[in-house]
Amino acid sequence: MAWVSFDVFRTLGFADTLQLKASQLLARRQDLADAEWVLFPEYWQLNALVYGLNARVFPSEASYRLGHNKIEMTRAFELVAPAHIPWTEIRANTPENAEELWALMQSPFVAKLPKSALGNGVWLIEDRQEWKTYVATTDVLYVQEYLPIDRDIRVVVVGDQVISAYWREQASRGFYNNVAKGGAIDHSPVPQIAVDLALNLAKTLGIDHAGFDIAMVAGHPYVLEFNRLFGNQGITGGGGAVRDAIVDYLHRQSTPTGPSFPSNPANHRLSRVA
Repeated sequence: MAWVSFDVFRTLGFADTLQLKASQLLARRQDLADAEWVLFPEYWQLNALVYGLNARVFPSEASYRLGHNKIEMTRAFELVAPAHIPWTEIRANTPENAEELWALMQSPFVAKLPKSALGNGVWLIEDRQEWKTYVATTDVLYVQEYLPIDRDIRVVVVGDQVISAYWREQASRGFYNNVAKGGAIDHSPVPQIAVDLALNLAKTLGIDHAGFDIAMVAGHPYVLEFNRLFGNQGITGGGGAVRDAIVDYLHRQSTPTGPSFPSNPANHRLSRVA
């Protein structure tokens, strides 16, 4: 097989692709060493695949590393696009820092857990009791200014292209724009400046499979975060369109190796150390 996948649902119908369960990592190590691409491994498999087998993984290593932790993500955004980040404070969770941040931030403000998705682990802090509740749940204090928006933009990047961009309107419960939290999808045209920001961030940081969340305030785009594994509900063509874009990108990134496949140099090393 040319490719190995650990996510049958995201690679359904891929030709010449071996579908594995995460638990088969060790049992199928020669298949993994021989594979041209290893697709959608679990985060815990990444080091073994990249450093142990020299595997080419998709999504990219940067997509995994930055997408796994909002703190690392935000710090990268701040370095490459500082004008497009909401004011953010990240501190160790100490009583002194908690008091300082409470005095510093103007209510309401947003507080987040470093590792969360689908709108979970995000609070709109409006009073001191809500702040105390948040502080009791996390080791790291991550707070951002509240942006006055009632919708945001989801920009979906696969490979080196934007394949979809649409509005997500705020849920009836308020604050959340995530579809998983009740947000509604609106396919009205989105500002090109928001699309350009997401694509530039993806290319600069080496992210090749992500749904970027962009807020527009007075015509200026702010990146909130990205999700390495995103839903397909708002994408025209759904999962099929995403899969087609992945296949196209991986084929364009592949280097011809002649009639003798595989091309991964780790297969030779593995035969010596097995």
